[in-house]
Amino acid sequence: MQKQDKISIIVPCHNEEEVLPLFLKEIEKIYEVMHVKHNVEMEYLFVDDGSADRTLMFLREQEAENPRVNYLSFSRNFGKEAAMFAGLEKASGDYVVIIDADLQDPPELIIEMYETLQTTDYDCVASRRVSRKGESKIRSFFARMFYKVIRKISKVNIMDGARDFRMMTRQMTDAVLSLREYNRFSKGIFAWVGFNTKWIPFENRNREAGTTKWSFWGLLVYAIDGILAFSTAPLALSAILGLVFCVIAIIMIFVIIWKTLAFGDKVAGWPSLACILCFTAGISMFCNGVIGLYVSKTYSEVKGRPQYILKDEKVKSQQKSLSEK
Repeated sequence: MQKQDKISIIVPCHNEEEVLPLFLKEIEKIYEVMHVKHNVEMEYLFVDDGSADRTLMFLREQEAENPRVNYLSFSRNFGKEAAMFAGLEKASGDYVVIIDADLQDPPELIIEMYETLQTTDYDCVASRRVSRKGESKIRSFFARMFYKVIRKISKVNIMDGARDFRMMTRQMTDAVLSLREYNRFSKGIFAWVGFNTKWIPFENRNREAGTTKWSFWGLLVYAIDGILAFSTAPLALSAILGLVFCVIAIIMIFVIIWKTLAFGDKVAGWPSLACILCFTAGISMFCNGVIGLYVSKTYSEVKGRPQYILKDEKVKSQQKSLSEK
């Protein structure tokens, strides 16, 4: 008798009370198709990332009614990276899916992802947006630039438009979990651990309900974290800038000596001198800031704090395994 596969669906949630009923309805449709067509079981792991609305109350209600619904609830908002990591730790499936609750990730792709992993040698099937319709031009521009920059300055190949939405085998999931770093950038981690990945392109979708939790500033900080996590190029850049300005300073010294000897010493050029001082001071502060960012990341790593703290948890698969023991 063939072993029945189990798929764990990890859903990070932060103030998603408006869209969760819609998401649960759609994912239940996928389960019905998958159960009939492939005889698979599913568990939904909703991770409440310190929501301030009725997200947790809704999850508690659904957990009591639906045997596939499980939830984790953080003591505060720890961020999406912590939510994904918590879901991966608690997932017990043979295959693990990460998907957002806002329905911008097409749930119907889960069927194609599973069938691909069953019939090919791929270890992961991931999704990528091929368009950014509905986003502002400025936001789209910076997003494209980020992917171009990080591919050039790091050793990991992060696909342009890559989403966290993907299905992984248990082997790849365990590999991702083996990386215990505090400052996580999952898109980079998924690429770093390797394994064969197939990319499924899809058109951008708007949220079905609610509002995005990602501001432009939040995305910018997230991008900087990703660059710091997978590249030391900013440190090299700061060193190169320092060397360049040292060379320029030496050249200018000889130029000043030559002008003084040739034309005499005239006291002039205070405005330009002030501008040069401000410019070089700015470069110096920039370089120190880059070094400071790496030091701060190291500081947060060595403290050894947990990725998250749970306030409430209902995971049926764990309860079952404990009872079996």
